[in-house]
Parts: sequence; C-alpha cells; structure tokens
Amino acid sequence: MATTQVLRSEWTKIRSVASTVWTLSLAVVVTVALGVLISLLSRHEYDNLDRDDRLSFDPTFISFAGMSLGQLAMIVFGVLVVSNEYSTGMIRTSLAAVPQRATFLGGKIAVATGLALLVGLVTSFIAFFLGQAMLGEYKAHLGDEGVLRAVIGGGLYMALIALLSMGVAAMLRSPMLSLGILMPFLFLVSPHPRQRPRHQEGRPLSARPGRQQDHAGGHPGGQRHPLRPLGRARDHGAVGDCRPGGRFRPAEEAGRVSAADFARS
Repeated sequence: MATTQVLRSEWTKIRSVASTVWTLSLAVVVTVALGVLISLLSRHEYDNLDRDDRLSFDPTFISFAGMSLGQLAMIVFGVLVVSNEYSTGMIRTSLAAVPQRATFLGGKIAVATGLALLVGLVTSFIAFFLGQAMLGEYKAHLGDEGVLRAVIGGGLYMALIALLSMGVAAMLRSPMLSLGILMPFLFLVSPHPRQRPRHQEGRPLSARPGRQQDHAGGHPGGQRHPLRPLGRARDHGAVGDCRPGGRFRPAEEAGRVSAADFARS
C-alpha cells in the first residue's frame, strides 16, 4: 500500500472513532475554560498580592494554567490512537493491509501528531487571547518580548505530549497500562499555575515574556545596566532591585545607587 493511502486510511480511522474526537474536544474546552477562570481570579486577587508575588506575576503563564489538566485529555488521545486497534483485535486486519510495520506505525503517528499540533496551536492561541482579556489592565500583548514564542510553545507542548503517549502505547500495547503510567507521571511533574517557572528565577518582572522592558536606571535605548537588573512593581511606584539582598526603592531613587549598595549585595 502506498504511503499516501496509509495516511488517508489513518485519517479515516481517527475521525471515525468517537473517542478520539471527544478527547481532542475535551482538551480544548478544559484548557481554555480553566485558563479563563484562573486569569479572572488572578485579576481580582492582584491587589492582595505582596511585592514578591507581584514581581513574579506572569500574565502569559497564567493564561496557560488550564494546560495542566488539558494535557491529560491529550494523553488519552495519544494512547487511544495506537492502543485501540490492539485492544479490539483490529491490528491484525491493519497489518494484513499494511505488512510493513514501520510504514503502518509511521503513518499513524504522523497523522495523529499533525492533528494534535493543529489542535494544540489553536487551543494555545485561544487560551492566550481569552486569558489576557480576563486579566484586563494586567494583560500581556502578543507582540511583547517572548510572548509569541510562549504561545507557539504551548501548542508544541501539547503535540509532544500526544507523541509521547503514542510512543508509550506502541511499546506497551495496553490502554490501561499506558494511561496508568503516563497520567500520574505527567500530572505530578507539570508546573502548578501559581508556581514560578525556574527559568525566570532571579529575573526582573520587566524581563519576562509579556512585560515591557523597564528603562529606569538603565542605558539609553532600553539596555539595562549589566550590574543592576531592575524590575518594576506595578501600582507601587517602586523599583525592585532583584540582586540578592536587594530592596525596593522609590522610582525617583532608582537611578542613584552608591558603591555601598553594591558592597552590601
């Protein structure tokens, strides 16, 4: 059987099985709905945050909070795409039609991964725009530094989750065993919506995706002083020194740092 025929047959299998359609739809709904809810709650709770939480406030990350549960539906999709044929016995018919096992599995994974990538990207963009709409004045814009990359990365993440699930299901050939391994593992290791990403530790708020660069105390053209990474605390009129042991200063004092300040840090 030609490769195009294999791809066409796998596409027919995926769209004709109700379970795969429902799991993809559930991934979209859960990711978007939970992201909108957490974004709305974050907007109302912003005034109650302390200064450290305001510095770590990341509107882009908050809008993707629903992926922690939406990825579970994507796991189910990846597992069912591969293991359904093993559990029902249809694998014998499929291998009789396509004796080349590599061509068969390659076509199945290619079609399912492409579909998961498309759904993941659409979900990521919808979750971002609706989440930012809920955040109101604290929102990020798609053109801000690092935001577009984060949104595209969210779609890629969901596609890779589905690809990983298909690989595990192809090895174990059992839907229950595959889900029993993948669900607890990925759910436990995925970041909590309120958890601060490790790659942002020690970075000022203005240097994170979705935040404009703070020019206070920096060089002309938006370049910050290499020894003074400063971040802006919204609504406080203060500039936070993010060096170890740094403190908050009024904005008018941000440009005046003495040698003793550097010695204390």
